[in-house]
Amino acid sequence: MSEEIPVVILAGGLGTRMRDFSARIPKALVPIGKMAIIEHVMRIYSHYGFNDFIVALGYKGDSIKQYFERESHEKRFSIKIEDATLDYAPFEDYKFNINFIETGLETESGGRLKRLENVVNSDTFFMTYCDGVSDVDIKKLLSFHEKKGKTATLTAVHTMNPFGVVTIKNGVVDSFKEKPTLPGYINGGFFVFSDRIFDRLSENSVLEMEPLQRLANERELMAYKHEGFWACMDTHKDVTRLNKLWETGVFSEAGQNLGKAPWKVWS
Repeated sequence: MSEEIPVVILAGGLGTRMRDFSARIPKALVPIGKMAIIEHVMRIYSHYGFNDFIVALGYKGDSIKQYFERESHEKRFSIKIEDATLDYAPFEDYKFNINFIETGLETESGGRLKRLENVVNSDTFFMTYCDGVSDVDIKKLLSFHEKKGKTATLTAVHTMNPFGVVTIKNGVVDSFKEKPTLPGYINGGFFVFSDRIFDRLSENSVLEMEPLQRLANERELMAYKHEGFWACMDTHKDVTRLNKLWETGVFSEAGQNLGKAPWKVWS
């Protein structure tokens, strides 16, 4: 049954581009609202009935386990960062089943996934990162993957543009308009894999490089085009933007209003 398909979340990276946070907490625990970013990701999958998670740990993995293994789901969870406190709200009811697996401090993405080969225990599984949120329909994504029958499906998304676009004619500004998305597609994560993916991985693989390129060369990599919302949290500025979206619906300094928390598909 599809509800038993596990969701692998890569949460072991060093978060080098946001050291103001990651020097003290793992990227997965950076708060959006009163929840860690990884919990937002898990709630997206849970909304569609997928509650079995395999979390690949690395950098500060014990903190992630602590976040989910509180003695009481009604207890607040705080992390001190110098003179500030990140104060997470208590859990609402949830049905997560989480298997935490240590995959190494500096292991690359493909290597982390390879180390889960004997843990996944399913011929089809999801994989995503701990720092990307979207309103992608997970069940439609899975249906697309199953229909195509290939080794891998990635979710192709448009990047969000925080800046206005200027149209210029003969050196004169003709128009200035907000353009929240760019026209091209990028890899947005939210993968579906056959267990055949493990044959393409080694302990040193960078998933996004040779393994995916090899699958593309073999015509074994599909792209599920998602035209809705997607954003990742790569820098401190991204943290600020996602928190603004969560609280107000405003995406950028230019005031683009996308609606409050567009990735919040759960009720």
